[in-house]
Amino acid sequence: MVEEKKDLKKCSGKKKIMFAYGFVQLGSSIVSAIALVAIAFGFCAVKKESSLFNKCVAEIIADGGSNSEAVRYCNGGN
Repeated sequence: MVEEKKDLKKCSGKKKIMFAYGFVQLGSSIVSAIALVAIAFGFCAVKKESSLFNKCVAEIIADGGSNSEAVRYCNGGN
């Protein structure tokens, strides 16, 4: 009877540790998911900026400018 109580006490400590481990594991998974979403939104912004840059370059070239002049102008040059 005494041995059974000792086993239960040992088991309850392991349960707490396993619960804490599961909680930390879940928390790290959530942080990873949030980071991946932030990266995805960053790629969307880069894609949109790239599209606008390409349109700017195409417009300058259509007006008779060279490729290098168009790129310099669209990058913020004079």
